Amino acid sequence: MSKTLFDSTTLGDIALANRVVMAPLTRNRADNATDEVGEMHVDYYRQRAGAGLIITEATQISPEGKGYLSAPGIYTEGQVAAWKKVTDAVHEAGGKIVLQLWHVGRISHTSLQPDGQQPVAPSAIRADAKTFVESGFVETSEPRALEENEMPRLVADFAHATRCAKQAGFDGVEVHAANNYLLEQFLRDGSNRRTDAYGGSIENRARILFEVLDAVTAEIGASRTGIRLSPFTPANDGIDSDPMAHYGYVVEELNRYGLAYLHMVEGATGGPRELPDGQSIEALRALWKGPYMANNGYDKAMADEAVSSGFADVVAFGRPYIANPDLVERLRRDAPLNQPNPETMYGGGREGLTDYPTLEAAE
Repeated sequence: MSKTLFDSTTLGDIALANRVVMAPLTRNRADNATDEVGEMHVDYYRQRAGAGLIITEATQISPEGKGYLSAPGIYTEGQVAAWKKVTDAVHEAGGKIVLQLWHVGRISHTSLQPDGQQPVAPSAIRADAKTFVESGFVETSEPRALEENEMPRLVADFAHATRCAKQAGFDGVEVHAANNYLLEQFLRDGSNRRTDAYGGSIENRARILFEVLDAVTAEIGASRTGIRLSPFTPANDGIDSDPMAHYGYVVEELNRYGLAYLHMVEGATGGPRELPDGQSIEALRALWKGPYMANNGYDKAMADEAVSSGFADVVAFGRPYIANPDLVERLRRDAPLNQPNPETMYGGGREGLTDYPTLEAAE
């Protein structure tokens, strides 16, 4: 019998009630002074605990990792305590939740950095991209290149954030190596022009990613660690000369770890899935031997096909989860979906966060 979206499964050591995943969604509502989540986050995530798995909004591993106003952190005792209320609420509602670990690298602004310092990056190349600060959307600041002797500190920051995530009660973590934030800035030759051990060949450019994975899995276990990749997205000024060769190497190497899952953005992040000739998600998928999480523009029919065919083990839904806290039930019943209000996606309070009606409320 073929599998359905509503069958249970496991990703590593994480048991899921169904195969519908809430994708990580940046909402810019943490306390900007402390980077702590609040009571509205408790309600927001609790409402969505019907997902087989929730992946939190991207959460910075250190003050330096911050790139957007009011994005949350996971490196202080206060942040741990605040997130613990979220995990407790999700678990009480029968859900599972993992924390996405984030360092934005060059997709930042001096106004968001400690002491107004330059953001850090593999190379001192400003991204042709925007970020979100007190005054609204602005061009990113010019970064400075990380020194080779800073790499152990960076790895230690990921390890510390993972320990904090464990203390906060998360079921696992997801390493954010997608959407051309710091780890993917190292992977891509358009943003990595280094000539040391972390630049040049794909083996060198991927070195920091695997050092981070070594540290994260040592803290929480590979069976509770996922990773997100976006081999073909142009988001955040992502340029790569040969994504098939480069990401083929990365995916093959990831098989060594026994990770809980590989989460792949298929195509352009939040955009078209079509790829030019010579680029293929299917070819990269075929290299991967563990559980696979598909993402990008899936509707129910596409998700059903991906799971029943065995292409994907689980499917992540992003925007539909903004406006549909009971998305699993709506998919199950083929019910209409609420449409998200673009005006309330980023920043603000509870409006557009916790006030979207469930089917039950609507009925």
